[in-house]
Amino acid sequence: MSPEANLPIESFTLPLVVAVTGHRDLVPAEIPLIREQVRSLFQQLQKEYSFRRLTVMSPLAEGADLLVAEVADELSLELWVPLPKSMEEYRGDFGSAETLAKFEYFCSKATKVFDLTHEIPPAPEGFDPHNWQVSYPYAAMGTFLSAHCHILLAIWDGRPSDALGGTAQVVRFHHDDVMEGFTSNLVETQQMMLDDESDLVYHISCSRLSHKDRREGGNPEIDWCWYTKDPDHPRSRELPRQHKLIFRRASEFSRDAQAFVEQIEAEKWPLIENHADERLPAGVEQIDRIYNMADWLAMHFQRKVLRTLSITHWMAFLMGLMFLLYSDFESLQSFLYAFLVFFAVAFGAQTWAKRNDWHRKYLDYRTLAEGLRVQFYWAVAGVTSENKWKFTHDSFLQSEDPEFGWIRNVMRVAGFQCDANPNKEPSGVQFTIDEWVGSEKTGQLGYYKRKAKEKLQRHQLTERLGRLSLGINVVTVLCFLLVGQRLPEVFQTVLWVIMGSTLLLYAVREGYTYAVGTKELIKQYEFMYRIFDNAHQRLLLASDDLDKQRLILFALGQSALDEHSDWTLMNRERSLDEKEIWMMGN
Repeated sequence: MSPEANLPIESFTLPLVVAVTGHRDLVPAEIPLIREQVRSLFQQLQKEYSFRRLTVMSPLAEGADLLVAEVADELSLELWVPLPKSMEEYRGDFGSAETLAKFEYFCSKATKVFDLTHEIPPAPEGFDPHNWQVSYPYAAMGTFLSAHCHILLAIWDGRPSDALGGTAQVVRFHHDDVMEGFTSNLVETQQMMLDDESDLVYHISCSRLSHKDRREGGNPEIDWCWYTKDPDHPRSRELPRQHKLIFRRASEFSRDAQAFVEQIEAEKWPLIENHADERLPAGVEQIDRIYNMADWLAMHFQRKVLRTLSITHWMAFLMGLMFLLYSDFESLQSFLYAFLVFFAVAFGAQTWAKRNDWHRKYLDYRTLAEGLRVQFYWAVAGVTSENKWKFTHDSFLQSEDPEFGWIRNVMRVAGFQCDANPNKEPSGVQFTIDEWVGSEKTGQLGYYKRKAKEKLQRHQLTERLGRLSLGINVVTVLCFLLVGQRLPEVFQTVLWVIMGSTLLLYAVREGYTYAVGTKELIKQYEFMYRIFDNAHQRLLLASDDLDKQRLILFALGQSALDEHSDWTLMNRERSLDEKEIWMMGN
């Protein structure tokens, strides 16, 4: 058996990440009810999204965090543990030996444990410096959890609070990207104008021991709801429709990857290649893994789409030829039957392709792969946004069709470890310049140069076919003008058929060129070549300034993401429907 056959399918299973935020001082009488509701949520998600790997991300603080980790452990779920401080400092936050022992136990069981070691900036005006020093790591943790989960599980009394980094502020950040005193209010203005798939909160309402009007015995029932920014129905018992679509698309991607484990592993074109022994930052292997899945699946469905288009256009040509033969050569019913057979083949190919969603999958998976490519190289080079609480996935395709939210949803967890601790090694910048930007023969610079040349040659072939078709038709017309009356009728018919079939062949070829977007691809490849060439020149000039090189790589990535967004939207309407097949055939 090949080594690929022994690959664990879990490595091709996309995680569905639930991050937890909640109160530390839960009411003991409510804990069994909360535990049961958390268990119910996890079991529901496992059932509905069986092709995903349900993963819990918890900082393991006392109270809600540890409770959720216990339920995750009982259900044998994967656990990721981000820490707001170093391990040694964080141990001092636990009030009893029992809770500290639980913390140590779950850290030992976790798949990933990492800390968010941020330098604490000076306190903003109006903030108590001591409170700022204490609260800042937890505020940073809350924003990180929000930015890198698919569902924020909030075990919370639902009351607003001014406590920096508290559950109320984390939930607000999850909805509006704003945490008073911690983020810029400019972000709020931008986010309010955009659809956002990242606002999903599962709210389990509970009491707090520290709250004055709590019930001594706790609530007899624990209420829960899905909580989003929907202006009409912010709270509901049902998962909102937009999020259902996003989860379904991401689950579909995971299922497709699992169906082709061996092929992906054998035929992948990894971004890491032979550089696994180099000092690449922790976490890029996860981005590379998902990139390999998306890239291979995009090429797989692209081949299916191109095969369908090829069959469709050949059938359209044969349909037109049958019509010509029937009308100009001999009115045999067999030509009409053949016409219908060819139409049926084209119709069947199109119907099968639509039923299996090949065209959308090809575009979506290619877009995901290109987004992950940028995310990978930014992570290696240590490129970060000007707003350090925003990441690669936050702005990609956000102003476009809300359906693209599933792509951001995947990117959200692909590089979370790299976002936790950006790489500062100079070797990462050079690796990115060599492998991503490249030269005239390597990297994206070489790729776009080759592809522009290939597409231009194909387009020139279509233009030559057009000129040949025009020449044949001119010669045919001249023959009719000069000797048409003296030609036998059968020769006249043959000339008409040749004239019609060459025009038809060119029309079908032109239709195929339009369907695959050859002209637009030439423009795109040439544009991207210029972008990468300009970046290459600027990087050479800034070879002694790492910060400037990172800024150039950031701008380059933004340009690449914008261009891929435009390409995806342009190609969404490219597939043929049955009416177009009939029109081409006629």
